Amino acid sequence: MDDDATDNHPHTDSEPGDHAVVLGAGMAGLLAARVLARRFSRVTLIERDELPDAGPEFRPGVPQSRHAHILWSRGVELIELMLPGVTGRLVEAGASLLDSPRDFLWLSPADWFHPLSGAKVLIGSRELLEWTVRREVLRNGRIRIRTGSAATGLVAGPDGRSVAGVRLRDGEPLAARLVVDATGRTSKATAWLEALGHPAPAVTRYDSHLGYSSRYFAIPDDPGRRWQGMYIQSRPDLPRGGVLVRQGDRWLVTLLGNGEHVPPVKDEEFLAFARSLRSPALYDALRDATPLSSPTAFRNTANEWRHYERLERWPDGFVVLGDAACRFNPVYGHGMTVAALAAEALAKEVRTLNPEEIAAAARRIQRRTAAAAAVPWQIATSEDLRYPVTEGPPAGLGARILQGYMARVMAGANSDPVISGRFFGVLSLTAPPATLLGPATMIRVLSKWRLPTAPDAAAYPAHHGPPGRTIAAVPAAEPERPARADLPESREY
Repeated sequence: MDDDATDNHPHTDSEPGDHAVVLGAGMAGLLAARVLARRFSRVTLIERDELPDAGPEFRPGVPQSRHAHILWSRGVELIELMLPGVTGRLVEAGASLLDSPRDFLWLSPADWFHPLSGAKVLIGSRELLEWTVRREVLRNGRIRIRTGSAATGLVAGPDGRSVAGVRLRDGEPLAARLVVDATGRTSKATAWLEALGHPAPAVTRYDSHLGYSSRYFAIPDDPGRRWQGMYIQSRPDLPRGGVLVRQGDRWLVTLLGNGEHVPPVKDEEFLAFARSLRSPALYDALRDATPLSSPTAFRNTANEWRHYERLERWPDGFVVLGDAACRFNPVYGHGMTVAALAAEALAKEVRTLNPEEIAAAARRIQRRTAAAAAVPWQIATSEDLRYPVTEGPPAGLGARILQGYMARVMAGANSDPVISGRFFGVLSLTAPPATLLGPATMIRVLSKWRLPTAPDAAAYPAHHGPPGRTIAAVPAAEPERPARADLPESREY
């Protein structure tokens, strides 16, 4: 198939043979549609929301979009491979490609990170990221989108248990060889499968009762400011934190807390919460900044894995992707990168198959795409279990030993460039967790056993002071505009 070919065939929606339907036009759905357009002559995206045409806008189906979002380096790489040039377009539109932790003031549970190179991270509003990716995906003539429409159930195949399409809200059936559910946290896939005679999957859930509260600010002048963002992490003895990122000509500040420490949504309480964090740095940055919005809350942050991949029977012609299958505590920033990893797994599975073979391989595809969630799930749940308020299966002895070791890794990563690079390689999902368990890394980590893992950190790091009082002459970090030579070579996706 020619990737850029335009669909000029006179198809109708009743012809399922070479037609795939993707439910949900978020990041997981968009990337899945891009991959499937390599093997299907028609791909239809079904989206419940009406989508903006003029530019990025908030939409009800992505309520978390008003809070800080990041795309880790592995996600940047994969999306660039699927949509060549999209990274540059995002940067031109106001996103920033930064080096984490070098370009941030970052207070970890152990201490302040030195200005070390770790991993690339793309910072931008969720609205901008999704709108830009959607524009690029819809350049493909094989992909069409129907907005303001939602699926209410699956259409059974002739055997009564396979999937042959979806039924839309107005009652209209839409025939398809393959249906992909990427509707996110509100997915009804479990109920739809039960209606076809398939059992409900087992569900694993960890909830640290994390809450967000976010607000936009005008950026105050400060010639001495040399950072591009800030992250004051929480830890079990003070489960409050805050993130500051730049979005165009304004700051987005997201406060966070667990359990009874969830941040406020009242205007007059926002700064007071920022002042209560482990460092005054975030409060100092905001106290002279002009608020541009009232705080907005988000509380639906539990880790939840619906184990469709474990079911003994699975219908041909149906796959569940993204948050619809496995969702994470968003504080670790892995959601969009996992969507890209799942799309990569999907691409590998369908690369040599025709549409009929893809439908028949749905069970294998479900298992392979679910595997993309394994590492970020381990990261999120292991870290969440450090907090006493977290509900979920308790950590076993092995997990507790790993938690202790990872606390040592964090303490070493604050100041050691080698440990920092490997730690952020794993956190960004670019490197496997075994990177941190190799003999050379373990020796390096354990050689720093004298470093405390939960000290009382200084108000500011040694390389930067309060507003107007820069301590060290660290070169300013400007958002990077990637040249084509710096980006991955395009491959068939």
